[in-house]
Amino acid sequence: MLKNLLEVSQVGEVTWLGVRPEREQPMLIVDALEARCDKGIVGDRYSGRSGERQVTLIQAEHLATIAALLGWDEVTPEQLRRNIAVAGINLLALKGKQFSIGGATLAYTGLCHPCSRMEKTFGSGGYNAVRGHGGITARVITPGIIRIGDSVQTVSS
Repeated sequence: MLKNLLEVSQVGEVTWLGVRPEREQPMLIVDALEARCDKGIVGDRYSGRSGERQVTLIQAEHLATIAALLGWDEVTPEQLRRNIAVAGINLLALKGKQFSIGGATLAYTGLCHPCSRMEKTFGSGGYNAVRGHGGITARVITPGIIRIGDSVQTVSS
């Protein structure tokens, strides 16, 4: 019974894609990303670095929460500098799991905590508005292309 409780039955959908070409530079909003095992997201400033932060994901539903906490009408994924926004799946439920997203397979590696840049982007209180809503980090297990509209779901083990 416990195993069933730990299953992630939702199937999400990619709603937004972007790359961070350089530090402090605007995000590039794209229709597709190439995920590589040794590179992460091609064209992203973190591409080619080793580590657990090859890909960053944000739950689209959390954007409205962050906006509400700031008293704003809207917050966008590029303001948070994430690579992928998804809707319809609880990203935190992917902890310890691998998941397919488009043609790639990723593995959850941790939480994507806000940085001090959130104060610059959103003003005073920006960091705290994003706390707990910043999304997750992942690494590429199987390379592939990720497109807007692609499904996001756990991989059976």
